Amino acid sequence: MKFILLSLSFILLINTASAYNPYGEVYEYDLYFNDKLLDTTEVPKPILKINEPFTVRIDFKIYKKCELSVMLNEIEKNNYYVITGSTQRMNVYTGDVVEKNSTKSYEWTVAPTENWAGGSLPIDLVYQINDFETGGILVNSGFTIAYPHISTEYYEGETPTTPESPSSETKTSPESTPAFTTFGTFLAVALAASRR
Repeated sequence: MKFILLSLSFILLINTASAYNPYGEVYEYDLYFNDKLLDTTEVPKPILKINEPFTVRIDFKIYKKCELSVMLNEIEKNNYYVITGSTQRMNVYTGDVVEKNSTKSYEWTVAPTENWAGGSLPIDLVYQINDFETGGILVNSGFTIAYPHISTEYYEGETPTTPESPSSETKTSPESTPAFTTFGTFLAVALAASRR
């Protein structure tokens, strides 16, 4: 019995030790909220008025040539809107080929709508990194970049204007759009549980 338990422990240890973590080998990133560099474990929780703009940014340091797809994600729709940014709408991917040993930045100015006035709602950043040569998925991940509380007051300051033409937005075809269904499903379940 001891031998069996020891063997199982050893097998589990080998499986855990052999898990591949591409962070630091394939990529690293820096996060910013309103131009403030964040600790990667820090999630800003600002109190915002309806239509009050804020900025989020991520700087990817890529160590291997790859295809990088990024989007800002919200649970449900029309709770945030993009004023300016790497994509012109929420839940829309942008895709880029990124060269080895280079940095690629994505930044958005976003504002909350009145849909969640009086409540808190996360805004998430979701990304996927594919090997440029093989197309294989190296990373499929995401996290909450900010968790604002939206007050019932309206913002009266100056709001940056939305660009006239969304033609500068990078478009991806449906076939090349990364699948983030597991992450999105988890967030939807977590939101539904928190609303009860």
